[in-house]
Amino acid sequence: MSPLKAAALSVVLCSSTFAMAADVSLAPGAIFKDCADCPEMVVIPPGRFTMGFDGGVSDERYEGPVREVTIDYAFALGRFEVTQAQYAAFIEATGHVSGTGCAIWDGETWNHTQGADWRDPGYGREPAPDEPVVCVTWADVKAYSVWFAKKTGQPYRLASEAEWEYAARAGRTGTYAWGDDPNGGCDLANYYDKAGYSPKRTFIPVECDDGFAEVSPVGSLAPNPFGLYDMIGNVWEWVEDCYFVPIPAEPTDGSAVQASGTCDRRAVKGGSWSSDISWQRPTFRGRDPEDRISHIFGVRLARDLKAE
Repeated sequence: MSPLKAAALSVVLCSSTFAMAADVSLAPGAIFKDCADCPEMVVIPPGRFTMGFDGGVSDERYEGPVREVTIDYAFALGRFEVTQAQYAAFIEATGHVSGTGCAIWDGETWNHTQGADWRDPGYGREPAPDEPVVCVTWADVKAYSVWFAKKTGQPYRLASEAEWEYAARAGRTGTYAWGDDPNGGCDLANYYDKAGYSPKRTFIPVECDDGFAEVSPVGSLAPNPFGLYDMIGNVWEWVEDCYFVPIPAEPTDGSAVQASGTCDRRAVKGGSWSSDISWQRPTFRGRDPEDRISHIFGVRLARDLKAE
């Protein structure tokens, strides 16, 4: 769907009534907001897709087994990654103590830097309000989603890994979200390319140029066919799932994989501006402890549209 067509479907819900989007029958691709300062959400249609890949960069990072997933419900996903300004509003409203000691790439390696957090993520400058929030742990973004649900009275949450992969593909097949050419994604993904090349990296950049050496403001590049921006690249996105290898045979209905007890690691998806191309595939599965904090980790919200 083109941005113009998506804009034509845009619906802004009344902040005083917070009507359920399902109640007003939003069409797939419609854009809505639940309040004036709420993030823009895009309606994702029901569908079926092939999830996973029978392989991976290592046995530990196996991306299978391949399985058919049926998402028989519409849901909403953030049009953009959660921004610095949106996360700042959460901190101001709640006093939440966000993670610190963020892992920052210093040009040679990753160092957990004392005092580095979402306010100072190691850019050598103040982060812009419209850049994606980073240096947030899974626990931070989970708290953000819970607060946002309470603030709006609507069922905001983290996306499941299946929902995320389905939305990132947006009906396309191939190794990458745009097809099989690793160099073909610079129009919609801020990933490790000529613009961000560093001779101190151990991996090779793609041959195209997305125009950004580091993080970019959300929505700087083109959207995918579902109208979502930055699903691949820019920053990694935490999802709800507990990480298991191999992926359990169930569920296959789009819901998150959960642990019966303590979850050792959570899934994170999408790659970043500094990630190797092999990690930019929709099937690739990052797996990190809930307290992992890095200046390439962020989030995007999901929202149920089903009536309870």
